[in-house]
Amino acid sequence: MKATYTQQILARKLGADPCDPTLAGGNLVLVGADVALSNDVTAPVAIDVFEKSGCRLCDKCKVTFVLDHFTPNRDIKSAQQCKIVRDFAKENSIENFYDVGEMGIEHALLPEKGIALPWTVVIGADSHTCTYGALGAFSTGVGSTDIAAIMMSGKVWLKVPTAIKFNLKGKLRKGVVGKDVILYIIGLIGVDGALYKSIEFGGEGVDCLSMDDRFTICNMAIECGAKNGVFPIDEKTDEYTLESCGRTFDRFEPADDDAYEQIIDIDLSAIRPVVAKPHLPSNTAFADEIKEEIKVDQVVIGSCTNGRLSDLRQAAEVLEGKHVAPGVRTIVIPATNKIYLQAVKAGYIETFIKGGAIVSTPTCGPCLGGHMGILASGEVAVTTTNRNFIGRMGAKDSYIYLASPSTAMASAIAGRLTCADTEEK
Repeated sequence: MKATYTQQILARKLGADPCDPTLAGGNLVLVGADVALSNDVTAPVAIDVFEKSGCRLCDKCKVTFVLDHFTPNRDIKSAQQCKIVRDFAKENSIENFYDVGEMGIEHALLPEKGIALPWTVVIGADSHTCTYGALGAFSTGVGSTDIAAIMMSGKVWLKVPTAIKFNLKGKLRKGVVGKDVILYIIGLIGVDGALYKSIEFGGEGVDCLSMDDRFTICNMAIECGAKNGVFPIDEKTDEYTLESCGRTFDRFEPADDDAYEQIIDIDLSAIRPVVAKPHLPSNTAFADEIKEEIKVDQVVIGSCTNGRLSDLRQAAEVLEGKHVAPGVRTIVIPATNKIYLQAVKAGYIETFIKGGAIVSTPTCGPCLGGHMGILASGEVAVTTTNRNFIGRMGAKDSYIYLASPSTAMASAIAGRLTCADTEEK
C-alpha cells in the first residue's frame, strides 16, 4: 500500500481511501479528534478561550484534563491554576479528569486508562502527546487555543505529514532500552531531522521492543522535530490494550517503501547505552566513550518518558544491594499511582529508599524545572527526562545529561556519569 500508517489513520477518520490524493503529504484536512488533552499549565488557557467563545462543549467525553505538572500544588499560583480546571471539570461533568488521588503523568496515564487507543486521533496541549503513536494512534501536540477549538467543534485542522521510516534490524543488547534507541536516532538525524514529518517504525527489530520501549521512543519523536511517531499494531499492542480496555484492534496495512520520503536502517544490536550531553537531545555519545570525569549532583528517574514500571525495575536492579554516592540527590518518580503501587509490591520502592533515593508521588515536577528537584548554579544532573535545554531543570548554568534508567542509576551510585554493563540479549 502506498500509504503510511499516519495516512491510514487519518483516512479511517475521514472515511476515505488511504491513497486518496487529498491525504497526500502537505495537504490540509479537517478530522474529528477522539481526545482533546490538556494539563494544569495548558488547560486554564483553553478554558478561558472556550468560555469567552460562548460555545457549548461539543462532546465532553472527548475532553481529558490531567493535573500533573505542578501538583501537588507547589505555590498559590499553581493552586489557582488547578482550581480553574477543577471547577470547570465539575461544572461540565468531565469524567476524564485526573487530580491528586488519581495521580498520573498524562502520557503514562492515558494509555493506562484506555483513553489513548490504536487508530485514534489524540490531540494534546503538550508537545509530548506524540507518545501514543506507540499504540498505533495519530497523536500530536498543539496550542491551548487549538484545544479550545476542539472543545467547541470536536475537530482539528491538520497538515498531513510526509514520513520517514526507520527500518529496525537485529536485537537490543541486554541493558539497552528504548531510551537509548531514540537518543541514538536523534543524534543521527538532529533536532530538526524530521521537522513536521511522521516517523514510523518497521522491520523485524520492532519485535524486540516492549510497549514501554515504544512509548519512550514515540514520546521523544518531537525532539527531532517530528509531528508524530507511529509503531505498527501487533501482538504486544494487543496485550496492552486487552488490559487497558479489554479489546484488540485491526492491523495497519504494510506500507510500501515508496510511501516514505526517506528510509533509514537502524541496527539495534550496534546500539550501546547513549547519553545526550548538554544542551541538546541531539548532542549524543555512547556513554562508554565519554572519557572526561563528570561529577553528578542529582539523578532523576521518572517523567512521561521513563517513569513506567519497567523503567523502575531497571533502576532498582542496578541499585539492589548498593547505595547512591554521598551528595548525589536521587529522585525516583513513578509515572502513575498504579505504577507506584506495582513498584511497592515488587519491592522496588524499598530498594530505592534503602539505597539512599527518595520516591515522589507522580508529577512532572523536575522535568520542566517546576518543583521536586530544581538545579542550582553549576550543578549536573543525569536524568531520564526528555529535554536538556539551557535552564530546563533550573539554573541557566546547570547541566543536564539525558540517559536511560539504568545509566542514570549507575551514575548515581558512582557519583559520576557512567553506565551499567551491557551484553546482547
